[in-house]
Amino acid sequence: MAATPSPQEARAGKPVSPPLDLQRPELYINRELSQLAFNRRVFEQARDPRVPLLERLRFMCITSSNLDEFFEVRVAGLVTQAEFGGTQTGPDGLTPSEALRRISEATHALVGDQYECLNEDLLPALAEQGIRFLRREEWDKAKTRWLQGYFENEIVPVITPIRLDPAHPFPRTLNKSLNFIVSLQGKDAFGNKDGMAIVPAPRALPRIIRFPEDISDGPYDFVFLSSAIHAFVDALFPGMRATGCYQFRVTRNSDLFVDTEEVDDLLRALEGELPSRRYGDAVRLEVADNCPAELAGFLLRRFELTEQDLYQVKGPVNLYRLMSLPDMLERPDLKYPSFTPGLPPQVPQGINMFTAISRGDILLHHPFQSFTPVVEFIRQSAADPNVIAIKQTLYRTGLDSVMVQALLEAARNDKEVTVVVELRARFDEEVNIEIATKLQEMGVHVVYGIVGYKTHAKMLMVVRRESGRLQRYVHLGTGNYHQRTARIYTDYGLFTRDEEIGQDVHNIFMQLTTHSKNPPLNRLLQSPFSLQPGILERIEREAANARKGKRARIIVKVNGLVSQPVIQALYAASRDGVKIDLVVRGQCCLRPGVPGVSENITVRSIVGRFLEHTRVFYFGNNGNPELFCASADWMPRNLVQRVEQCVPILGKKHRTRIIEDLELYLADNAQAWLMQPDGSYVRATIGKDETPISAQQSLLERYAEH
Repeated sequence: MAATPSPQEARAGKPVSPPLDLQRPELYINRELSQLAFNRRVFEQARDPRVPLLERLRFMCITSSNLDEFFEVRVAGLVTQAEFGGTQTGPDGLTPSEALRRISEATHALVGDQYECLNEDLLPALAEQGIRFLRREEWDKAKTRWLQGYFENEIVPVITPIRLDPAHPFPRTLNKSLNFIVSLQGKDAFGNKDGMAIVPAPRALPRIIRFPEDISDGPYDFVFLSSAIHAFVDALFPGMRATGCYQFRVTRNSDLFVDTEEVDDLLRALEGELPSRRYGDAVRLEVADNCPAELAGFLLRRFELTEQDLYQVKGPVNLYRLMSLPDMLERPDLKYPSFTPGLPPQVPQGINMFTAISRGDILLHHPFQSFTPVVEFIRQSAADPNVIAIKQTLYRTGLDSVMVQALLEAARNDKEVTVVVELRARFDEEVNIEIATKLQEMGVHVVYGIVGYKTHAKMLMVVRRESGRLQRYVHLGTGNYHQRTARIYTDYGLFTRDEEIGQDVHNIFMQLTTHSKNPPLNRLLQSPFSLQPGILERIEREAANARKGKRARIIVKVNGLVSQPVIQALYAASRDGVKIDLVVRGQCCLRPGVPGVSENITVRSIVGRFLEHTRVFYFGNNGNPELFCASADWMPRNLVQRVEQCVPILGKKHRTRIIEDLELYLADNAQAWLMQPDGSYVRATIGKDETPISAQQSLLERYAEH
């Protein structure tokens, strides 16, 4: 690729070549392959000896769960496109069929490495710590007798084996459920000879069974449910003999489709669609590695899949079920050290949150700092007689959420409570429907946002009467109002009573409930209206500063970078001399370091104990920096297909603090992965004379209590 001179070079008399086509497919990475690359980085945590052993197992499980969702949504979407003759998936130029082929190659390699790590690394390391998964040849008489009793008393009463014949066709198998295909020999009670059967394992059964201590040889002896069923499957077919028993699992298309133009009630429409998620079209088949080819082929035909969709694994077909193991073990020495999230000095324990916010904006950085101030804010608002109204967006929240309980309490106390519940938060639809129903029953005004646009903004506004006038208090965040994820996701949250920000938040809530046209916002940027134009405008401003020889700098931290207009703007700014550092956790379709295009751009991904979730945008602006925190990533869905908020950080102290955090991430050499021009990632290395720097560990030491 021929490099085009920068404007500075052109002014210096160097020849000017034609403008570079920034839409060329080779400048973009396929988003699905980029997502797989992120999952590979997560998996590498399972192989990292620096990570505590049980945490390595968790990372293995997270990799498995990520792959499940990847197939349920991304691969399923590509399959649908391929079936309808789609020819292109995006800027990278790959057709759906080409993308599916490359996804299959990358995923087969990843899955092979997963099970090699499990069998040759993790399980032996666990056994050395007295945590053993016993194979059948390792059961002595006492264990075999106990497990047979467990099988007869706990498994047989709830299991339903299905013999395959014309009267019992192949059963509908639930998405991601554990099943066994069994080959049978002999005659059944009706004289039918030989055949096959399907044995579904009910989800109520634990996938890991612990042997009692009195028959164990060590502190923690376990067996997989699949091993127990394999051992005693004959008992399910009296008079016949099982000549083979092989576990399998099918993954199905789980993306819900609701035609919003034809729906009168979104909640009822989603309720009707949820059951279909369990039985969508098959997209992946996992089987035991010892399953005979004829049985694997039989299953592929039943699910209308090809060899490309078959994954033969040496171990449990659902590794995610091992996620329960660390919580079953009292082994803190094999886990991350515990910590207590800190409280900022502006918010000591027990303070009135309105008093605290009135003294100045408050910035929280979770999980290093506690989520408790957010909970206290909504609790105090529910009880405060001076609070008139509460408005909040809910995207992902637990059924047992203290936030929801506080909103219910506020309604009981006759506050005017309005909640925007995004019913279509993927895989949380059922929970969100229950939350919406519960809130409505208490008299809360519940709306579901804008048809065709998910409401992904994280906003909480409280209106309080003070000294004869109404005062707005606002919380804006980069993450969900969810107490559990606040312990494992990194997110920023800002409390403020700034009048212009409060007016902006009020206007967005009015828009969500009335669909009215907003006047221009004072401070906030909002998608699908001003956020993408605002980002592009600021990138161009940095480029213009660079062209004039002024200071120009961009630092961005997001979870995904896919938007083609934004990538093109970054490429153009790089060519003008802007130094651009991108911290992108997951999907990144931009290629850094391409000659003549992106030499001034670096991309790094931080993968560690906590899931990086903050969205921060820094623009140097010739020494007068602008800094934003947002609910939105730089992806098409966030910038043009959702309602998102992006808030400027106005206080100099808070701006300085976030910039220092960003510099930590850019200096990280312990948990960082550096993206190469070809889209691959290499681990950052610690030089001979360098000090190891982990951004997450440094932030724990800076903000948390120990």
